[in-house]
Amino acid sequence: MAEHASPVAANVARIRDGIARACERADRDPSSVRIVAAAKTFGSQEVARVRDAGVTDVGENYVRELRAKRAAVEGVVWHFIGTLQSGTAHQVAELADVVHSVTPGRAAERLARRAASAGRTIPVLIEVDFAGRGTGVAETELPEACEAVAGLRGVELVGLMTLPSVPAAPEDSRPSFVRLRELQEALSGRHPKMKELSMGMSLDFQVAVEEGATMVRVGTALFGARPPLDIGRT
Repeated sequence: MAEHASPVAANVARIRDGIARACERADRDPSSVRIVAAAKTFGSQEVARVRDAGVTDVGENYVRELRAKRAAVEGVVWHFIGTLQSGTAHQVAELADVVHSVTPGRAAERLARRAASAGRTIPVLIEVDFAGRGTGVAETELPEACEAVAGLRGVELVGLMTLPSVPAAPEDSRPSFVRLRELQEALSGRHPKMKELSMGMSLDFQVAVEEGATMVRVGTALFGARPPLDIGRT
């Protein structure tokens, strides 16, 4: 039986314990937080181990990996967490159950159009750019972005996502997490279904949970060291 033992199960337990402690500090219910396994560059076997350890939400950055792993691993809710591009948005619409990285424009329109033509409505989150990366929506443009995305048939606006600059310490991310929550609260009157906050990664997920995260995108803390990136992935 030892051959079936996996360090992933221990990692899941540590992450869940961290979430529970953060929820206790914030007076929250741990069941309100989902772990999204950020599986970029990890293979189907690793994803299956995560699923078997109880994490059934898996995030993918690349369409090619999403397609291959979805075909190989059952019992998973597939999140697209990479940059949504117009050239592959129609494929994301076919493969993803949730999309975290929507911004208004051609890619979002193509995603929605393909989903609608298939009779689907995909839950989506708008990415907010606090770090000046050029991906995501600037804070000042968010109200208009929400109106644009909410008006698309084939998608349903359910929340906001952000990816702060890589922090030197977990506390460095707190201002971005606080601001994302404030924006969600300010816009929820107009968009009452916008309840999800996708924020926090391996280093800072406890801070994100303290500030209201409902989904934390955890990779290395869950899987271990990430394999080298194949730059040919799309």
